[in-house]
Amino acid sequence: MKNNFFKLICLFTLSLFVLSCSNDDEQQAQKPTIDKIELGLGNNEIGIIGQDFHFNAEIKAGDKIKNVEIKINQIITETYSKAWSHQIIWEQYAGVKNAVVHKHFDIPADAAEGKYSFLIVVTDQNGTKIEEKRTLNIYAPENLPLDLKFDFGIDAVDSNFNNIRIMYSLGNIYHNGFYKSDEAINENEFLAPIVSVAAIKGDGRMYCLIINKKHNHKPETIASIDFSKAIVADFWEHKNLAESRAGSNMYNFATNPLTIIYPSIRIGAASDKNFPSPSPIINLKKWESGQYYVGFIYHNTTYNMTVFHYGEITVKMN
Repeated sequence: MKNNFFKLICLFTLSLFVLSCSNDDEQQAQKPTIDKIELGLGNNEIGIIGQDFHFNAEIKAGDKIKNVEIKINQIITETYSKAWSHQIIWEQYAGVKNAVVHKHFDIPADAAEGKYSFLIVVTDQNGTKIEEKRTLNIYAPENLPLDLKFDFGIDAVDSNFNNIRIMYSLGNIYHNGFYKSDEAINENEFLAPIVSVAAIKGDGRMYCLIINKKHNHKPETIASIDFSKAIVADFWEHKNLAESRAGSNMYNFATNPLTIIYPSIRIGAASDKNFPSPSPIINLKKWESGQYYVGFIYHNTTYNMTVFHYGEITVKMN
């Protein structure tokens, strides 16, 4: 009898221990997760001193986000001209379960060139955190394989490419200049997106896009363009350029000597200028009166470098 009682006590104690361990496992706080990390324009893991840097990550909290932090630190095995590090903490995501952290910030002017550790830290309100490490290469503009400065203009022109009025312009190759017209571009006028890039080499391609603002779609890479929403106003490419040179979608480098191109699309056209086959301008991208983004994305496939920019215009349909 005593033996049976002792066995019962042992079984009861063991079951309590197992149940306690099980509850501890169930109550253990879940860590946040990080996915779809992108560093640099076009996700090329390049930062340029004094210029815009792109960062993107999708965060899912175990409970709720407390903050998101990045740390750019020097690597002990690398050599630098001086000691330098950088840290940013974003607290605006506090209290949410999921967040797409899409940020643009300038690499500080006092940064030193070199290879860096790029650490992403997500802290959860439940006390847990996760860290993800990537590598970032920081260059001074003059030491880049390509320094993709650009000029961008949007003109209203007639069918012979004669200028009617300037709609938008931004220049940073030779001087800084900005202009935006308050006038609309009208149905049956032609929109001419004109892009010049200060230095191109090797292979590259560019899309000029017109996108209704109501879609909230401003792709930063060619791969992220949603062509169901984006009207292609122009497509341009170059191949096998041996030496760095200025480029523009007004010149065809495939001909010798190069020939002049007049990029334009009629407001109200039935089809766009997509390549190799034009796409009908219907459904989500059909023409209508309202506010539009007009921009370009240039990607150099040889050096894996991207530059993009968007202006805004008003379209008026009859």
